[in-house]
Amino acid sequence: MAQLSTRQVSFIAAAVVASAAALLAWTPPSIVGPAFARWWPLLVGIVLLLLAYNVFFLGVERFVHERVKALYRTVHDIKRSKPAGQDEGTRSNELDRAGDEVMAWATERRAEIHELHEREKFRREFIGNLAHELKTPIFNIQGYILTLLEGGLEDEKVNRDFLTRASNGVDRLMKIVEDLDMITKLESGVMELRLARVDLHELTQEIMDALELKAQERRMRLVNGIEPGTVAMADRSRMAQVLTNLVNNAINYGREGGRCTCSSYAFGDQVVVEVSDDGIGISPEHLPRLFERFYRVGKSRARNEGGSGLGLAIVKHIIDAHGQTIAVKSQEGKGTTFVLTLQRPA
Repeated sequence: MAQLSTRQVSFIAAAVVASAAALLAWTPPSIVGPAFARWWPLLVGIVLLLLAYNVFFLGVERFVHERVKALYRTVHDIKRSKPAGQDEGTRSNELDRAGDEVMAWATERRAEIHELHEREKFRREFIGNLAHELKTPIFNIQGYILTLLEGGLEDEKVNRDFLTRASNGVDRLMKIVEDLDMITKLESGVMELRLARVDLHELTQEIMDALELKAQERRMRLVNGIEPGTVAMADRSRMAQVLTNLVNNAINYGREGGRCTCSSYAFGDQVVVEVSDDGIGISPEHLPRLFERFYRVGKSRARNEGGSGLGLAIVKHIIDAHGQTIAVKSQEGKGTTFVLTLQRPA
């Protein structure tokens, strides 16, 4: 149906008013006579039609004009407040811009929801892994104590041995709790780092000397390939913890009769340190999650009974606290290399 013009609307409204007035002006012929009764309503209708038409036309025109003026004023204000450089197409289509903003908001919300799902998945895995790590030593301790209570305490052949094993289980529990406490402090920023000049060759040699007996049990050779005089800005005690963990992992998972090598080279204002082994390696799908707490790569890299399962997570947090990075590259059957960066002194 076509839209009515202003004049058409005014004429229709005036005709309705004039018709109503003509009906009201009609008078019976018996009172005013036949001639007057015939022409009087028609005359009233024509006069009121003309008057009403002009009144309605002017009123409608003014109403529309005011609305158009308000619309133009709004458009003008939008143009004046437009950011510099905005093109004409964006100015003329605010609905499209609003739609784009809604789509961007929806995309951002979907990303947040996905991230929350991932965090929830990680939380469930972490709680499950933590329960598993705690359950093993607790059950061992419980078994040793029950055996002693049921008569083993009087047997000199088993009482001291079982007490020693129970003590080892307690030590493992304490190690897990201490490592969890350390990670919490590192994440919250409570633990402050004491940055100083650290001789990496000297520090690495101290770590290798401390782990030499363990390496000999697997007939592994520890090689300090870091050049003497290589210095970095770091917290010495924390870096000792990092290198101890990485070298210890190389001994545990390296090839029996193989070797673990520590090396370094300068890269701009940083020192790159590499700790490599020639062991079983890690498949690619496990590499992105290797630094997660309690993450298990598989049976071939099962943790030793004395480990807390938090070593690599602590390593990652310590390097992050230094404002540096750590990565891992590995190939199954050919070994694993951990690569970390440290700041060189100014």
